[in-house]
Amino acid sequence: MTSTTTSQQELIRFLEDRFACAQACTECARECALRASLADPDGPEGQERVRRKGIMCAEVCDATCRALSEQADLDEAAVRLQVEWCRTVSLECARVFDEHPGAEESARVCRACARACTDFLATLG
Repeated sequence: MTSTTTSQQELIRFLEDRFACAQACTECARECALRASLADPDGPEGQERVRRKGIMCAEVCDATCRALSEQADLDEAAVRLQVEWCRTVSLECARVFDEHPGAEESARVCRACARACTDFLATLG
């Protein structure tokens, strides 16, 4: 195998992981926004926490998706920071959703986003 083939394969893997991460972030943002909209803002404290975390996660995931899919001018350090932030917020949100019956699917989507972020960070080296 030549180094050109290896570098092409690395580039393809990088682009695939970047796309998968952006797609997972989009799904997570959508799911978190939906979950936040279902929470009663005047309900018990737990509902308010779900709403706040859901909104924050949706915003961070949306920004991460945009950074990965639209902003080619970002340097690697900026991309890494954004993706790490997304991974952290997604996991925090999943833990909050775990505490609320009916939010299992939302927690699963958040964890899938965090895994995609982890996979993409691995391709950055």
